[in-house]
Amino acid sequence: MAILLLLQHREQVTAAEVARELEISERTARRDLDALGMAGVPVYAIQGRGGGWRLVGGARTDLSGLTASEARALFLVAGPASAATPAVKTALRKLVHALPEPFRMQAEAAASSRVLDPRRWGASRIEPRPPRFLDALQDAVIRGVQVRLGYVDREGTGTVRTVHPLGIVAKGPSWYLVANAEAGRRTFRIDRVSSADPTGDPVHRPEDFDLAESWRAIADDVDRKRTPLEARAVCAPQAIGILRIGFGGRLEVGGATTDGRIEVVIRGNDEHTLAGELAGLVEWIDVTGPPAVRDHLASIGNALVERYA
Repeated sequence: MAILLLLQHREQVTAAEVARELEISERTARRDLDALGMAGVPVYAIQGRGGGWRLVGGARTDLSGLTASEARALFLVAGPASAATPAVKTALRKLVHALPEPFRMQAEAAASSRVLDPRRWGASRIEPRPPRFLDALQDAVIRGVQVRLGYVDREGTGTVRTVHPLGIVAKGPSWYLVANAEAGRRTFRIDRVSSADPTGDPVHRPEDFDLAESWRAIADDVDRKRTPLEARAVCAPQAIGILRIGFGGRLEVGGATTDGRIEVVIRGNDEHTLAGELAGLVEWIDVTGPPAVRDHLASIGNALVERYA
């Protein structure tokens, strides 16, 4: 793609110019220029002094339709503030370098216009490193080959199995492999992978598989398993926003009651922990069940009165 854009912008290029612009060897540049022709791109070589490579008849590709705003958006992905991998950043920078000068200037300016800091206030400054086998598993997904996967679960038990990699997901600082195995679809934390050896056998990928949809179902299932307890309550309408901030996806908002309050369901891990989370919201909510959560709230209230009254 970068060579195509170079050809369109400069009309004629030499292998040396391509190599210098894209930071590759001249041998690689010649090979890639030949590959364009083999792929059906109308590119031809002019021999002798002043020679080089040209597109037949000034042929164009749809990539030339990049607008200035699209080029800026592209370079935001490649900029130093991006969370993209170094390989992605390098590849996109090479592509952007092939843009016409007006687009390139705006795209490069975009790189220094935004800083992304994923850490919350007070969080550690230590940046998590990509897990060891991330690239190997990503490659297996792209090539569609099965992997002999070594894995250590949360209890420290190691297993080895053959899986069909379907996709990679980043959830916060953690990376996951979504794959089919003998026992069905499974999710593996990549930082727990101890080995990843491609077998060369093709992946059996369901025709209707959608990674984003599959991950939503997995995440919803995990969230419910992590927070199996449901507390029912009625809430003052003005406090719904506070509950959304505090509980996120653990909050389900229902209908209005006869006195104008809103019915809500809040999920938690256990009665004691959930009561502790709800105790500071007593001004806005009235927990109606289950009884164990109400009992813990009463106990917390009694302890507060005893200590601070």
